[in-house]
Amino acid sequence: MEELKLKPCACSQKPKPLEPLGMSPDSGAAAGEPKKTVLPITGNALWAVMGAGLVLWYIIYSMLLPFSKYTAFDLFGLTQGSHLGEAVQFFIYDTPKVLMLLVLVVFGIGIVRSYVTVEWTRKVLAGKRESYGNVLAALLGVVTPFCSCSAVPLFIGFVAGEVPLGVTFSFLISAPMVNEVALVLLYGLMGWKVAALYFVTGISIAIVAGWVIGRLGMEKYVEGWVKLACAQSNGPQTGMTMEDRVVFGMESVRDIVGKVWIYVVLGIGAGAAIHGYVPEDMMVSIMGKDVWWAVPASVLLGIPMYTNAAGIIPIVDALLGKGAALGTVLAFMMSVIALSFPEMVILRKVLKPRLIAVFAGVVGCGILIVGYLFNMII
Repeated sequence: MEELKLKPCACSQKPKPLEPLGMSPDSGAAAGEPKKTVLPITGNALWAVMGAGLVLWYIIYSMLLPFSKYTAFDLFGLTQGSHLGEAVQFFIYDTPKVLMLLVLVVFGIGIVRSYVTVEWTRKVLAGKRESYGNVLAALLGVVTPFCSCSAVPLFIGFVAGEVPLGVTFSFLISAPMVNEVALVLLYGLMGWKVAALYFVTGISIAIVAGWVIGRLGMEKYVEGWVKLACAQSNGPQTGMTMEDRVVFGMESVRDIVGKVWIYVVLGIGAGAAIHGYVPEDMMVSIMGKDVWWAVPASVLLGIPMYTNAAGIIPIVDALLGKGAALGTVLAFMMSVIALSFPEMVILRKVLKPRLIAVFAGVVGCGILIVGYLFNMII
C-alpha cells in the first residue's frame, strides 16, 4: 500500500504565536525570524491582572441569571412560563454561561498543557505493562490535547513509540470523551455529582475497552504503513517562562473556543427548544428509565451526530431538566463524543475495518452497560 503522507493537525502542534500586543506584524523581529508575543506586563503585575480578571469574570457570571430574566420577560415582554418565553430565557442565560466557562477552563488547561505535551505522554506510556498502562493512558487522556483531527498523527506517534495497542486505545477513548471541557461544563451546569459520575464511568470504559482490545491481539489490523511512519507531534515545552505559559493559554482560548463556539450556540439553541417546547411527559415516555429500548436508541442516535462536548452538554442539560433518565442521557452523550461517525472515517486511515468494528463494538457495549446500570440504581 502506498505510504500516506500526513500533515500535522493544529491539535498536535504548538499553536502559532499571537501578534505582539500593540506592535505591527513586522516590528521588533528581523526578517525570517519567528514573531513572538510580548505581554505588556510581567511578574507580579501579571498575577494582579489575572486575579482582577478572575474576580470580574465571577461578578459577570453571577449576574447572568437575573440578566436573562430581565431581558426575556421585561425587555422583550415575553410571558414567564410560556413556551417561547422559557426557551428565549434559557438561550440568553446558557449562551454566555457556557462560553464563559469555556474561556476560563481552556485558558487554565492551556497553561497546564504547556507542561503536559503529547510527546511527553508518548514517552510516559511507552514500555508500560498493559494493565498499568491502560489506567495511566486513560487518566492522561483527560489533560492531553486531542480531537478527532489529531487521531491519525497521535495514533502513528504512539505506535511508532512502541506503546501497546490496547494502551493506545485507552488513551484514544478517554481523551475526547472525558476531556476537561466536558467535566467543567457538566460541573457548571449540573453539579459535581454528575461531573464525577461522568468522569468515573468514562475512565472505566476507556480502561476496560483498551484492555479488552489489547487482549484480542489485533495488531495485524493496523495499516502496515503506520509502523513505518514517524511521529508528528510537538516536542516538549522546555524553557518556558510563566509569561510564555500565559500566552500559551491565550492561544488555546483563541484556537479552541474559536473553533467550537458555533457548536455551543447550536447546542444551546437545540436545548432551548427542548426546554421550552418539549412536554415533560413526552420526554419521560421516550427517554425514561422504564423504557427498555431508550438506551440503545440513544447510542444509535448519537453516532451520526457531528459535535463535541461543548455542543452536546447544553442538550444534555435540557434533556435531564425535562425528565429524561440520567443513564440514557449519559449513554447518548458518550456515543456522540466517543463514537462519532466522522472520527471513524478519520481512524480508517490507520485502522482496518475489522479493528474499527471491534473498537466501536467494545466501546458501544461499555456505554450500554453504563446507561442501563445508572438507570437501575438512580
